[in-house]
Amino acid sequence: MVDISKVRAIDFHTHAEESCGCHADDGYDELQSTMAKYFGAPWQHPPTIPETAAHYRKQNIAAVIFPVDAERETGYRRYSNDEVIELVKQNDDVLIPFASIDPWKGKMAVREARRLIEEHGIKGFKFHPTMQGFYPNDRMAYPFYEVLAEHGCIALFHTGQTGVGSGMPGGNGMRLKYSNPMYMDDVAVDFPDMKIILAHPSFPWQEEALSVAQHKPNVYIDLSGWSPKYFPPILVRYCNSILKKKVLFGSDWPMISPERWLNAFEQIDIKDELREDIIKNNGARLLGLM
Repeated sequence: MVDISKVRAIDFHTHAEESCGCHADDGYDELQSTMAKYFGAPWQHPPTIPETAAHYRKQNIAAVIFPVDAERETGYRRYSNDEVIELVKQNDDVLIPFASIDPWKGKMAVREARRLIEEHGIKGFKFHPTMQGFYPNDRMAYPFYEVLAEHGCIALFHTGQTGVGSGMPGGNGMRLKYSNPMYMDDVAVDFPDMKIILAHPSFPWQEEALSVAQHKPNVYIDLSGWSPKYFPPILVRYCNSILKKKVLFGSDWPMISPERWLNAFEQIDIKDELREDIIKNNGARLLGLM
């Protein structure tokens, strides 16, 4: 288990990827290489979970890590939650597992979520509306959310434009409309006790995300997927004021490394007394680690 007193930060947004070559049958490697070019990522193949753990251990940073189940919409087979969990258990001094299940799987999604929570103690689930092809407030997903709310789990939703598929023909079939954070307002109303995280600066809907997070007590924002040097001024202003306890450090590893993000974060105009909360304490409180 992560010893929160010993790590310098908690990265709330990292991706578990299988090693290069596992997806030769479905084109996933091409998607990954195109995305790496978009983000300027230096690696030649996506790091495995043990490689990710070694990197974070060296940086003295804990990380929430998850796969993304979007096989129905994209045709890219998913990285099994059970496989991810087993590897994370071997590195639980720095890694905290979240799971991902496509809500379109209906009753199967509900059954799997309940099993992962009850058998493995999973504390959160990652949703990617653009990759999974659904509006977050679609009632189709509500039985899934009910399980999360019942068990006090965190629901982490991709919001805004995505680097996934960027520059590929037709954006690789991914529709940005699903990830407008305003759809999360309905979810926050209907599940007021479920902790919700809006992932990423939500371009081009940043003000919508800030509005929902300010208005709904159960909604937070993670700052992953962008180098802080590109944060819009209004986001920095809210981080320094009314959302100072509701914003979380996230890198979007392996596309952005935690040290790259943190180095850029040091250069932006954040109040010194708030920095530790943003990079560590807010996330620790949300996870129940302090």
